[in-house]
Amino acid sequence: MTTPRRGPGRPRRAEQRDTADDIVLAATALFARRGFDAVGMRDVAASAGVDVATVHHHAGTKAELYQACFARVFAAESSALIDAVAAAQAGIAEGKAELFDRLHALLDAFVDFLEEVPETTGLWLRRWSEPDRHTDLDESFATPLYQAVEQVLDGAAEAGLLHEPHPHIAVRSLVWAVHAHVSAGSPDRKEFRSWVHRWLDRMYA
Repeated sequence: MTTPRRGPGRPRRAEQRDTADDIVLAATALFARRGFDAVGMRDVAASAGVDVATVHHHAGTKAELYQACFARVFAAESSALIDAVAAAQAGIAEGKAELFDRLHALLDAFVDFLEEVPETTGLWLRRWSEPDRHTDLDESFATPLYQAVEQVLDGAAEAGLLHEPHPHIAVRSLVWAVHAHVSAGSPDRKEFRSWVHRWLDRMYA
C-alpha cells in the first residue's frame, strides 16, 4: 500500500505541529511583555515568522490564543511541581522535620521554575492587573496548583505539624511574593531562596 502524496504546498504533520508551537511561543512572549490589548494577531504573525492567516488557522481568535499561552505555561509548571507537591504530601506521614525539608524543596522548585520560565510571571501579572477580565484563566490554570499545595497545608495541620487556618491566603501570598521577585529581576537567587525558607520556618516551624 502506497502512502498518498501530499498536495502541493501542504505541510507535513510535524511541520503543522511545529508551526502551532511556534505561534504559541511567540504569542506567550508578546502577551507577557505587553498584555492582551496591546498585542495584535499581526504582531504574533511577525514574531512567529508566518502570515496572519496561518496564525488564525492554528490558533483561532486572539482570546483562544491567549488561553493557549496560559495552558502552555500551566502544563510546564504542573510538570515542574507535581513531584515536589506529591513528596510534600507524603512527608506528612514522615514527621515534622521531613515535612519541612520537603516544603523547602517545593518552594525551591517553584522559584526555579519561575526564574527559568519568566514569561509565566509576565502573563499572570498582566492578567491580575485587570482583575475583572479573563477570570476563567485563574480557575483553569492557577487554582488547581494552589489547591494541591493547600491540601498539603491542610493535611499537615490535621496531623498537628503546623498551624494554618487560612491555607488559601498563605499559598496565594507566597505565590505573589515569588512572582514579584522574578519581575524585579533580582540577581541573587541564593538570597531569595534563603528568604522563602526563613518565611516558611518562621510561619510554621
